[in-house]
Amino acid sequence: MSIGYPTITIDLILDRLTTKDVLHGVLHSILFHRLFGTVRPSTFEVLDVTMPGVSDPEMELLVSEKVDTFWKGIEGGVNKRGQIIVTFSEKRPKKSWFQVYMGEEDVPWEQWVINAELRQPKSERERQAFNATLASSLTKTIHTMLTHTSSERGRSAVPLITNAAGISPFPIKVTVRVGDVEVG
Repeated sequence: MSIGYPTITIDLILDRLTTKDVLHGVLHSILFHRLFGTVRPSTFEVLDVTMPGVSDPEMELLVSEKVDTFWKGIEGGVNKRGQIIVTFSEKRPKKSWFQVYMGEEDVPWEQWVINAELRQPKSERERQAFNATLASSLTKTIHTMLTHTSSERGRSAVPLITNAAGISPFPIKVTVRVGDVEVG
């Protein structure tokens, strides 16, 4: 079954020391590239990779809450795989069968899926190799974001902005799954 909007997938293998920082940086980078209001930029250094971010209390709270939810689900459970899914939608009039206005509904126009797996390096040598691989993955992730958001498909996915109030004219939903269960 094909959905009618782009889905961008980011695969990451993380360890206990880097999980929160990496997810924080990746979520902020996605928001940085997809918020269309007045954004105060910030940056995050994760394993010597500079990631763009958004300096906004509401977005910072959203990111922190979702990263914490993910961490608690992964840390406390037996399943060491999970997802954080960021869905951008637009409000459209909802109509009944007879074209009667029934309020508004959120219609997705783009989704970002962060697949994360927790692994633990067993030695210092393994940790160095692990961190180098993760830093490379983060660089590729930023490249994926830039490539997608600047591509014709990435630009054309964005609906017409009709409400310029606030940091985002579009509803944002962030869902956390650990194993196959939605948490938080």
